[in-house]
Amino acid sequence: MKIRYIAVVYTLLMLIVLGIFAKEMNETDYKTVDMISINESVKLIEDDIKQGEERYSIEEKRNCEILFFTDKDYESRLNQAMQQGKLLLDYQEQETIKGKIIFNVQGEKYQELQKELYSTVIIVCLVISIVVYVLLGSVYLSFVRPFHKLQKFSTEIAKGNLDIPLPMNRHNFFGAFTESFDLMREELKRARESEYAANRSKKELVAELSHDIKTPIATIKAVCEVLQVKEKKQDTLDKVEVIANKAEMIDSLIGNMFHATLEELEVLKVEPEEKSSLLIEEMILEQKYYGEIVLENHIPECLLYFDELRFKQVIDNIIHNAYKYAKTECYVKFTELGEGVQIQIKDKGAGMPEEELSLAAEKFYRGSNAKGKSGSGLGLYLTKNFMEGMQGGMEFYNEKGFVVNLFIKKV
Repeated sequence: MKIRYIAVVYTLLMLIVLGIFAKEMNETDYKTVDMISINESVKLIEDDIKQGEERYSIEEKRNCEILFFTDKDYESRLNQAMQQGKLLLDYQEQETIKGKIIFNVQGEKYQELQKELYSTVIIVCLVISIVVYVLLGSVYLSFVRPFHKLQKFSTEIAKGNLDIPLPMNRHNFFGAFTESFDLMREELKRARESEYAANRSKKELVAELSHDIKTPIATIKAVCEVLQVKEKKQDTLDKVEVIANKAEMIDSLIGNMFHATLEELEVLKVEPEEKSSLLIEEMILEQKYYGEIVLENHIPECLLYFDELRFKQVIDNIIHNAYKYAKTECYVKFTELGEGVQIQIKDKGAGMPEEELSLAAEKFYRGSNAKGKSGSGLGLYLTKNFMEGMQGGMEFYNEKGFVVNLFIKKV
């Protein structure tokens, strides 16, 4: 049985006992008896007798007994009253004693003793209750509450929640055990963090390598397409065809591996640094193997805040998509804004259906124009995450082609 149930049951029992005693005290008519009041009662009795009131009525009203010398049982009743220790007073008429008036003083004393007994019992009950509550409270604080904390703590540990510390109190009986339990929690937490960091590092490495391998594979495929158009020798074309098929197979395998790794990894690491803006123009021109790239102006020379590796992946994704879906040249325009630089990359294709624009940056989403074309639906998703990780931004829309605006923050 729990401590609280014991306390509740004990409280109810004590309330019942105290209620019974309080009721008895209230129902008992306690009177203070002294000789003055008794003498007054005697005078009243004598007056009642003179007025002719019946003896039994007077006895009931005045709480006494009246004996006359003429009563047959006078001697026996008198002896009985004397044996019981009752108070005997003379009843006089015209200064002549006619009998006795008897008052039960012992009954009054009994009532006083009863009152004192009730009061004592109530005080004892209250004292016992205080002692019991103190003992119950001590047991609860020393044993029950620490055990409940350990029980709750072990439940959280079983659920895998290792971030909740267990308060320690070296002065209770569970102090040493509590400290050992909390040390175990800390060791489990450190082991889990180490395991998580190791697994994440492996997944990041696989994801980075998978995505980085896709860039040279895309270059090989692009060169093969150029050779297939320009080369005339059949033997060379056959070899180029083999290379193109193998490159396509490698691209598919790498895409599957990257897809599976990213589902568990969620986000690749982005580490932006202060870099010269001129690096961005060089990155864009390096993508010319996909197709023609037209720079409408030059980027303003300044320091920008970006991750060089991740921004290369951003540029590669956007220009590769333009070449794959629009098959037109790309137009790049730089605009210096107050807090950074905007890079606009635009193709001259048909763009994306308007109803699909809001979904284009979702993970694994591929538009209706992607049928028959390789890809994993991660290009714009990664681009958006990379730009946000560099404290920049990305937007895209249709305007006589598909337009992507990238914003990079100035230092």
